[in-house]
Parts: sequence; structure tokens; C-alpha cells
Amino acid sequence: MIPDEELHRHAANNLAQADALLFGRVTYEMMEAAWRPVARTGEGADWMADWMEPFARTRRRNMSCQVPWTGSIGNAELVRGHQLAKAVQQLKRQSGKGLFVGGVKLPLALTELGLIDEYEFVVQPRLVGHGPTLFAGLSKYVDLKLVSRLEFGSGAVAMRYEPRT
Repeated sequence: MIPDEELHRHAANNLAQADALLFGRVTYEMMEAAWRPVARTGEGADWMADWMEPFARTRRRNMSCQVPWTGSIGNAELVRGHQLAKAVQQLKRQSGKGLFVGGVKLPLALTELGLIDEYEFVVQPRLVGHGPTLFAGLSKYVDLKLVSRLEFGSGAVAMRYEPRT
């Protein structure tokens, strides 16, 4: 993605509104590498722009610095394959604002299980020619209904969809 203050603010707001954050392994490890030092010290990293601070504060609230990232982190837990459906169904039954899912393979698995109520896709104004394809291998079509669209000054567009019933 292209680093952008407006888009970072949008992402921080999304994360702050979620009761739980669900990340696939690769996304989790990427977030750990980037944000763990910021969470531990409470200070911005050399690469971090001032406008990233709200996002860093959100990450700090969700991370415990005393527990290794390989196991439980604060209120987080590691869920493997066959436990996924049960764990997500249990989270969805709890009252609250909702869950936030990030990654490539995890959203695919949750879509296959029919456990995603809303999708947000952010299209960046950049062609890269490589990388993972979202929902590659999906076993069936999922028809979506556009519920909102937000354009950013950078040219990025965030579109929210709900599955059609």
C-alpha cells in the first residue's frame, strides 16, 4: 500500500471500533515486526511518520509486551485450522461492535465458512504485478451488495460490501 495519512486514520478508526482483531499468520507476523517495537517503547520508530501515531496507539492498546508473540498476547490467542469456525462463532455471539479480519488466507477460510458479514476492500492506485490474489481458490461465488464507498485524496478507494442473501 502507499503510506497515506488519511488512509492510516481510516485504518486506525476501523481497528479501534473492533472488539477483536483476527489476523492470519503472515499478516500477524508482519504486524508484529512493524509495530511490536513501537508497542514496547511507546515511542515511534525511525520510519514512522507523526500521522501514524493514532494507529500506533491502537496497536499499543492491543498488545502486551510481557508475553512472547509466539503464544498468547494480551487478550489474543492462537487458533489453528479446525478450531477456527468454533472460535469465530463464539466471538460473533458476544455482544459488541464486531470483529476485524486481516490477511489473505484467513478471510478466504472465513468466507468458505460463511462467517463474514461485511467486507471492506481498499483499492490502491498502484499496479504491482505480483503478490497474493484475494480469495484465490474460493469454492463458490459470493454475491455482494455495495453499502458504502469512501474516496481518499491519494486516489485509494475503500468499498464496503455485505453478502447478498
